[in-house]
Amino acid sequence: MLRRIWTDFIAPILRRPSQYQVAALCWRKAGDEVEVLLITSRETKRWVLPKGWPMPDRDGGATAMQEAWEEAGIRRDGSQPVLVGRYSYHKRLEGDVPVHTLVDVYAIHVPGLEDVFPEAGQRERKWFSFADAARLVQEAELASLLRRGPDLIGISS
Repeated sequence: MLRRIWTDFIAPILRRPSQYQVAALCWRKAGDEVEVLLITSRETKRWVLPKGWPMPDRDGGATAMQEAWEEAGIRRDGSQPVLVGRYSYHKRLEGDVPVHTLVDVYAIHVPGLEDVFPEAGQRERKWFSFADAARLVQEAELASLLRRGPDLIGISS
């Protein structure tokens, strides 16, 4: 029986290939400070970057912009997203199955937020210093990336 559980359930999960997502590191200057926008996930309410699965008709930067609009209501200023890093985490899929997921992170300058956007009312959104954001996220590699945030986007805080 244990052999069947291993063969039919556990081994396939361990062999499952990594998934891939794209995230938006939305930032703004607030006086002398540089801040990053975090949102809550819909189910667990933990603080995260806006992110999602790749879109077939968009590259990584365009996907990050679209996810940031849908999940956080960012206002765009015409600047282009810039790939600034990658992190990984274990995403819980349907059935609570953990899947190793790689996330490419694109920095996006955000001049403001809209009140009406697709996921308004489903998530909380808030601006934080990069240091505070690093303390709030649960993913260790994302926290490490956020601690380097101002340097990644080429601005010192």
